[in-house]
Formats: sequence, C-alpha cells, structure tokens
Amino acid sequence: MLNSQMAAAYKNQQIMTASPEQLTLLLYNGALRFLAESILALEKGEMEKSHKANLRVQAIVREFMVTLDMNYELSQNWAALYEYIENCLIEGNIKKDVQQLNNAKTILEEMRNTWQEAMKQAQQSKLAVR
Repeated sequence: MLNSQMAAAYKNQQIMTASPEQLTLLLYNGALRFLAESILALEKGEMEKSHKANLRVQAIVREFMVTLDMNYELSQNWAALYEYIENCLIEGNIKKDVQQLNNAKTILEEMRNTWQEAMKQAQQSKLAVR
C-alpha cells in the first residue's frame, strides 16, 4: 500500500510541475498506454476491461480536440486526425475490432513522436539563443 501511495504522490507531483508541452506528452503516453491495455484485454476476451480502457483513450482524444486553436491550418489537420482516431476507437469498441484499435494506435504513436521531436527542437532553439 505504501508503494502505491508513493507512486501516486510522485505521479501527482510530476503532473503539477510539468510544462504545458510536457503535459501534452504525458497525455499522449497515457492514451497509448490505455490503448495498449484495451487491445490486450480485447485479445484476451476481457470485454469490460477493454471497454473501460477504450473510453479513457477516447476522453484523452476528445481533450486534444477541444484544446486545439482552430485559427491555425495545422490545428485543422490535427483535428481531422483526432476525429479519425476517435472514429477508429468507437468502431473498434463497438465491433470488438482490434484492427481499428491498431489503426488508432499507429496514428497516435506518430503524433506523439512528432510532438516529442517538436519539443526537442524547441529546447535546442532555446539553448542556441542563450
């Protein structure tokens, strides 16, 4: 019990001190973790566990969608990707289709990796200015 409390406290501290960029990365990682959990549970026939994990991914994707600044063309492109991901998640959940979930996973991984790379480049730019 003490270890789980310590882990929860550490995770809470990590979230509370993270920059907006880091929070976005944490959300991507969380979405991918829940999606992997959903896929694994579905493959094992654990429908309720798969469903619950899938709903958590959907909630994260919807959060990404509502926080986009639609004044930028890039945001409009990302919104379309998020809508496709959400559709794959819903279809995968309803039809118990692992392929749909894997489609969502592939795109989320690419988006997460793109975000990580953008964070690295921004950090390098800050260091170069100093």
